[in-house]
Amino acid sequence: MSDDVFKQRVANLRLHGILAHWSQLATTDWLPQLVTWEEEERTRRSLEKRIKDARIGRFKPLADYDWTWPKRCDRAAIESLMSLEFIANAVNVVLVGPNGVGKSMLAKNIAHQAVIRGHTVRFTNAGELLGDLAALESDTSLRRRLHQYEAPDLLLIDEIGYLSYSNRHADLLFELISRRYESKSTVVTTNKPFAEWSEVFPNAACVVSLVDRLVHHSEVISIEGASYRLKEAKEKSEQLGNHRRKKSS
Repeated sequence: MSDDVFKQRVANLRLHGILAHWSQLATTDWLPQLVTWEEEERTRRSLEKRIKDARIGRFKPLADYDWTWPKRCDRAAIESLMSLEFIANAVNVVLVGPNGVGKSMLAKNIAHQAVIRGHTVRFTNAGELLGDLAALESDTSLRRRLHQYEAPDLLLIDEIGYLSYSNRHADLLFELISRRYESKSTVVTTNKPFAEWSEVFPNAACVVSLVDRLVHHSEVISIEGASYRLKEAKEKSEQLGNHRRKKSS
């Protein structure tokens, strides 16, 4: 490794004391190992912080997703999202489908992959997000909190459509989507087609503009099928029933 490259590594770590005495320390045997340890530790701590800040929670890995269960699911499109190219292009992603088809699982896998690849990420559900914003009374507090949701490279908003919201909630979501528009990627999961978002935000004047801003420069992936969670619950119930019958016989 050239002296200039090594010195740049030290500069990137902001080890100013070592840089100030570079002529004395550059050729020591212990400095390369020290720099390597410092780089590895900072990488580890950065990853830990990004994982904590992302708030992804528990999830099944993509390898466990049963691609044969949904009646309709564009596997190639979803696997392509894992390359995270859409983040570089500030493209949004909308996963549309009924309850239980794995939208949240897929979104969390995208979020985790983004964290691993060095991106800042925030995962939240619609109720938590909008409740958090609506509870803030002062304009200063609201601007500060909006900035927190605006800042991550990737924002994931889960479960839009399971609850109804007020006009204020709609305005806040529109404000957030507008702040991230064409600069940051947002992933949304919803059980409602866009034509039914007026039911999610009844009487809100900004619904059409909200949908328009969200889907412009976006990839919309529809998943169709019955609830996989319900399938798993039935299978577990049948297994328990068979186990009880064997014990009683």
